[in-house]
Amino acid sequence: MSVGILLVTHEGLGSTLLSVATRLLSRLPLACAAFEIPFDGDPDLLLPQASAALRKVDGGHGVLVLTDLYGATPSNIAARLARLGTPVRRVSALNLPMLLRVMNYAELDLDALPAVAAAGARNGAIIDDA
Repeated sequence: MSVGILLVTHEGLGSTLLSVATRLLSRLPLACAAFEIPFDGDPDLLLPQASAALRKVDGGHGVLVLTDLYGATPSNIAARLARLGTPVRRVSALNLPMLLRVMNYAELDLDALPAVAAAGARNGAIIDDA
């Protein structure tokens, strides 16, 4: 069993990032899903669906929830998911380098993966003076 990955994002982002990651890696080593929040979505109505998505990727060792923007509706729903009982760690500022880095360290546990995810996001931002 391993950690599951749930991307909770604004609509269009999570599924696209998973699609690109799958294309680059051929196969994702962790159970992954994207739960996308419509811009006019009601968090109270979406929470049961988000909870179902979380349970779907949980392989018994918890779920790393990656969100696109801290403080926005996807992040707030992710915070509510973390209080439902499944072990959850959350990281915001989701980008492709973050997701790829997590996939490259799939053997790590739920407590170690948030730092790996954050490092992927930070190290993926390069100022190119060329």
